[in-house]
Amino acid sequence: MKIKICIQRQDNAQAKPFLQTFLYEGDGAMTLADFLAELNAREPLLTADGKPAARIAFLSSCHEKKCGACAMLVNGTPRLACSVFLSGSVGKGGTIFLAPLSKFPVIRDLVTDRSETFAMLEKMKVWLSKKDSTDKNWDRNLQYQAGQCLACGCCLEVCPNYLAGKTFGGAAAMIQSYKVMEQNRNDAHREELKDSYEEHFFNGCSQSLACVQACPAKLPLDEIQARANAHLLKKR
Repeated sequence: MKIKICIQRQDNAQAKPFLQTFLYEGDGAMTLADFLAELNAREPLLTADGKPAARIAFLSSCHEKKCGACAMLVNGTPRLACSVFLSGSVGKGGTIFLAPLSKFPVIRDLVTDRSETFAMLEKMKVWLSKKDSTDKNWDRNLQYQAGQCLACGCCLEVCPNYLAGKTFGGAAAMIQSYKVMEQNRNDAHREELKDSYEEHFFNGCSQSLACVQACPAKLPLDEIQARANAHLLKKR
């Protein structure tokens, strides 16, 4: 099969984005992450119309949908490039469109700066001050599922309330807050975190639950949110 892969590129954070199209010929049994690596190995790297192109900047690490590094827009939908095969993502005209996540500043090409996700956790003071080893009521299975969050940013990309640099932390902050609120002792820091959770998530979430569908790890974000909200309501 012949596939056109159209990539939105950008030389740096200040430059204007532009599109370049590359060609693939094969059975399509290759992930987008593998294809991007194969593209960069071509010598010379040429566009579909035979023009020289610079190597494509993108992030990739585990290739097993475990690290979240390769998050990008595939035909407008946030996906992990290591989990999407060429044959299953071809759109109209035999073309696949790749672009960086739109909610984060672009560093170069498909690489974005997602440090705001972690800056929000620091702002909210999401850390475990002292784990409660006596209370056995917390849901260990749900805690385990929450621990599988990849911090990839896919949930934030589809969230209608999230905008990097603003006060709403989105599901990425909610899921980490839940882990701490449920395991932490009833100390001053836990109460402080509840106040921060209310300010940076509870008051800003419109319950669209778009994050549930977008999560590549298929985490039960609605259930986790309900448990986190319950901790907040106990405070009240």
